Amino acid sequence: MAEKVIFHIDVNSAYLSWEAVYALQQGASVDLRDIPAVIGGNEKKRNGIVLAKSIPAKKYNIKTGETLFSARLKCPQLVVAPPRYNLYMQCSEAMGNLLSKYSPLIQFFSIDELFLDYTNMDKHFGTPLQAAEKIREEIKNTLGFTVNIGIGSNKLLAKMASEFEKPDKVHTLFPEEIPKKMWPLAVGELFMVGSKTAEKLQSKNIHSIGELAQTDPQFLYGFLKSHGLLVWNYANGKEDSPVRNEGVLMKGLGNSTTISFDLLDLEDSFKVLLALTETVCTRLRRSELHATVISVSLKNSSFVSYSHQGTLPHATNCTKIVFEKAKELFVKAWKGEPIRHMGIHLTKLIESDFHQLSLFEPDPFPYKTLDKAVDDIRLRYGNTSIVRSSFLHSGFSPQQGGVIREDDYPMMSSIL
Repeated sequence: MAEKVIFHIDVNSAYLSWEAVYALQQGASVDLRDIPAVIGGNEKKRNGIVLAKSIPAKKYNIKTGETLFSARLKCPQLVVAPPRYNLYMQCSEAMGNLLSKYSPLIQFFSIDELFLDYTNMDKHFGTPLQAAEKIREEIKNTLGFTVNIGIGSNKLLAKMASEFEKPDKVHTLFPEEIPKKMWPLAVGELFMVGSKTAEKLQSKNIHSIGELAQTDPQFLYGFLKSHGLLVWNYANGKEDSPVRNEGVLMKGLGNSTTISFDLLDLEDSFKVLLALTETVCTRLRRSELHATVISVSLKNSSFVSYSHQGTLPHATNCTKIVFEKAKELFVKAWKGEPIRHMGIHLTKLIESDFHQLSLFEPDPFPYKTLDKAVDDIRLRYGNTSIVRSSFLHSGFSPQQGGVIREDDYPMMSSIL
């Protein structure tokens, strides 16, 4: 039986790269990838964070997740482009379609990265390195953006390999290469070792992946439980999940906004909360998912954060049901202070085709019918074609945060 060969293909600065390619194809004279640029929200409304950044932006220590206000202070000439999620989905789908000829087994890990099983495909496209170089060049020449490709004998090694030097590179990480290429790396570089886990490991004098690999797994279990055994296996390159022709179910969906003035009363706060709920539930329905847990987060005028979490009456993607629970959580979380930032986050998502309703809660189907009608109208005529009456003359946008735009923009190319 042939040894497994897995590719991990990761788009370099995906959102920014896709936006740059689209802009160039529409006649732009400047490539966003060559200047300090980021993808983020609306600076004037002060509700944006950095979603992706160019390599020149990194030189200003701009970080993904920081506010656009902070990024602008670091780099006054920074170019900010709003996100266009539909465009990014098109780019992701085009990449998947291009790669389908290289293997019947492709699994998306996120919108901008996927695994490809290249086992026994040598006779068609050459050695794994030759095939990876062909893929890298074809994506660049056909779709206009660059990728990193990691090659290994399992998903873990392939993903770790793709994180080596960037951008536009191909790297290998097979079992015999682990001691030289992976073990010298800081323990925090290992997949599934987050900052808190890294701190715990470092407190036990475990600083490199190699030191983790050589630690007694029972010792790790003592303070990290089952997660300790998982990262020990990963440190030793052990992982055996197959590449499946399906994506990984997203774990959560969130939406937040920074308000340009102090929110002082409950009625106005509920309007912002409803606008956030409208947006996040629309995205949830388009993903064909239901949520079971909701959290509401707030920041006061001093930007001190606090939040409250609760379980929804049943798995749902209905705007009204989610909003009613969000209001309840807001009242529990709010301390009566002026509010400058608000967020809503839905987790424990399940697919829409099978879920259990509660016998003791209101029938959600009338709400589902209403949501579908509203979604269909907005999809055809735009997000502002139908709004709730509570927003009329209120001064508040009927949808806030990560709004999915319905712009009728041209395709990136004949392929996209």
